[in-house]
Amino acid sequence: MLVPLSRLRLALPRVLLHPAARFVSQSTPSGAAGSAALTDLQPATEAHGHGEVSPYVKNPDFHGFSSDPVVDVWNMRVAFFFGISVALVIGGTFIHYLPDHGMRQWARREAERIVLQRERDGLPIMEENYYDSSKIVLPTAGSQ
Repeated sequence: MLVPLSRLRLALPRVLLHPAARFVSQSTPSGAAGSAALTDLQPATEAHGHGEVSPYVKNPDFHGFSSDPVVDVWNMRVAFFFGISVALVIGGTFIHYLPDHGMRQWARREAERIVLQRERDGLPIMEENYYDSSKIVLPTAGSQ
């Protein structure tokens, strides 16, 4: 996997340093299309020497933050520091300290407390009836 990338690294400066050339068909023109065909290769020329130069030619380590190489490197370092390091640390801390909205931790602690209390009092951990049947008021058969 790394071998093709190293080949690309060696070929990239050569591609960027040489301007692109126009390649035109060298075949003989036929019919009406022959009047507009070019028969020789014309290198790309820049008008009056004011052509746009790629930032990668000026600075091979261009990161896209600034045209000044020093500012570009510092802006890249700051962006990655805040974008990755700080986001991971603050994000992880925030998620860790979120409140327990499902009350799972409280329910577990309460259940353990009740089990210990019932074992200490000599009562069964769970009773047959969830509610105390003496406290339940049932309607009479005639009130329906």
